[in-house]
Amino acid sequence: MGKHHNPYAPEFRAQMVELVKAGRSPEELAREFEPTAQTIYNWVAQSDRDSGKRHDGLTTAEREELTRLRRENRQLRLER
Repeated sequence: MGKHHNPYAPEFRAQMVELVKAGRSPEELAREFEPTAQTIYNWVAQSDRDSGKRHDGLTTAEREELTRLRRENRQLRLER
């Protein structure tokens, strides 16, 4: 199993996405920086979902809302 890494800063993620959109490959960026190429591909896909270019998953806002609702639901079950 891979090593655990603290989440990358949103600014760093955005910078990696912009570099890919400017023509750099995720593999090239993975060699230069720490995240794997797959991680960078995932960030680009999520960015495309958030901007409406892709519709194959949840946007970041939808994912955050789902997490909040699940937490609230768990708390309500405990209180009941």
